Amino acid sequence: MIKTSDDLTLYLLDKAQVALVGGEAFGAPNCIRISYATSDDQLVEAVKRMKAALDKLK
Repeated sequence: MIKTSDDLTLYLLDKAQVALVGGEAFGAPNCIRISYATSDDQLVEAVKRMKAALDKLK
């Protein structure tokens, strides 16, 4: 069960192979942090994988 942003980031790491940072580390527990320091193609692929993983939660 996903209850925190850290839970969500661990889920996405496991299911989508996308590394994110939970907001608790930055004082924003309802948020996640995403790094955009990569190519557009890699960002598009990461978002596709995140969407597919999140769709499984419905």
